[in-house]
Amino acid sequence: MKFKLLAIALFPLTLVACQSGDIQKVGDVAVSVLQQQNADQTLSAYQWSTATGTAPKPLVLNFDDKGRLSIATSCNGMGGSWKVENNQIVTGPLMATQMACPEASMQQESIAKDLFNDRKAPFVLNLNDPQQPTLTLISATGQKYVFTGKMTPETKYNSQAETIFLEIAPETKSCTGVAPQTCLQVREVKYAENGVKTQVDKDWTLFYDKIEGFTHTPNERQIIRVKRYEIKHPAADQSKYAYIHDMTVERSTVK
Repeated sequence: MKFKLLAIALFPLTLVACQSGDIQKVGDVAVSVLQQQNADQTLSAYQWSTATGTAPKPLVLNFDDKGRLSIATSCNGMGGSWKVENNQIVTGPLMATQMACPEASMQQESIAKDLFNDRKAPFVLNLNDPQQPTLTLISATGQKYVFTGKMTPETKYNSQAETIFLEIAPETKSCTGVAPQTCLQVREVKYAENGVKTQVDKDWTLFYDKIEGFTHTPNERQIIRVKRYEIKHPAADQSKYAYIHDMTVERSTVK
């Protein structure tokens, strides 16, 4: 998906007041400026997060370009529909998993419901810093929450991901790329649609790149799902791909 920052990046949008009426007025200005590049495209181009109370993890929002809102909390996952209409983020009823959670996590889930459960929420987007924009919302109880945006990989690399599975060896090895470094040992794994392994490469390969979000654990064998993005114009000493850890499929301790 192509995403271009236009005049909004230079337009100062400063929220001073905390009342919903004031944010509505500022929201009118903000969204009118965004009309040429579309506020919905801006929202879906970033992942938005904010800390709440004493919850151990931030509250994270993903507005996808197909009208689905997913919310990651410190415990349960939540989701629903979304669209931008009349300078508001309009959401449907939220659905959520039903795990028992500590009190701080339950309070965070209540905040998510106050913000997005079947609501029409006025909002302000501030793109003065396109690398770290902010999204300001007022909850149904009148509380102001400011979310910080991080570009989605699709936006950052302007490409769709290829999903691959890598088995990671417990041991790393010294290797030399641009300079001496430590490399993971990997081999690619393939799965059929029913989840059955169909192929595991015979030999281990030195992996010179980094996998964003992945932490290697010595004495542990892991199979991970990775999103691989093509970098359109890599530097001379840069890989043509960016790798992002999506989830861990298997892990086992090796003595």
